[in-house]
Amino acid sequence: MVSDSFSHVNTWVFDLDNTLYPPKARLFDQIEVRMIAWVMETLGVERAEADRLRKVYWAQYGTTLAGLMREHGVDPGPYLHHVHEIDLSHLVPDPDLASGISALPGRRIVYTNGSRPYAERVVAARGLAGIFDAIYGVEHADFQPKPERAAFETVFAADGLDPRAAAMFEDDPRNLAAPHAMGMRTIHVAPDPSPAPHIHHHTADLAAFLGGLSPLSAARN
Repeated sequence: MVSDSFSHVNTWVFDLDNTLYPPKARLFDQIEVRMIAWVMETLGVERAEADRLRKVYWAQYGTTLAGLMREHGVDPGPYLHHVHEIDLSHLVPDPDLASGISALPGRRIVYTNGSRPYAERVVAARGLAGIFDAIYGVEHADFQPKPERAAFETVFAADGLDPRAAAMFEDDPRNLAAPHAMGMRTIHVAPDPSPAPHIHHHTADLAAFLGGLSPLSAARN
């Protein structure tokens, strides 16, 4: 049983974007528009150059923000506020997901490269408010982004979790490499699998996957 490979887990770490909501929600379409506008205004470049920098920095540094901070010394606060002021009205609650996460034995947290205020809004829109023990944003990693191991280490140290007794759910395969190296159980959440040695499991349906872990709760109750 899949649940057997999670018998040691007492902390469950969830990414936010495209993990706790489906990619078809396309929130990043809105975020990217606001990123480009912010880069245009702040750096004084045309739209095409702003979009190019956004993509280059994401690929090279893990997030556009990390690249802007390292290459241009930008203040992350105004950037994070601006890019995450998006419309979430089309997000709907997911009772099955809420039930699956609530049933997990142990501690449940969210860790995102976005900001905590944004994560809290998304969690609420998905009907998941009150389920998580903590929500961490990039600000809690000293603005170091996933996939950098130092980012995970900073957040996990603040939370006090033991990676060897934890599981990580993520949509971006590269963000599972460091957790795997730290001893975590890794789950890739995406429509299509991305086979790699650092990925233990793949699912296109997070709620269904969590439902398959229900024997864990029964065994620990």
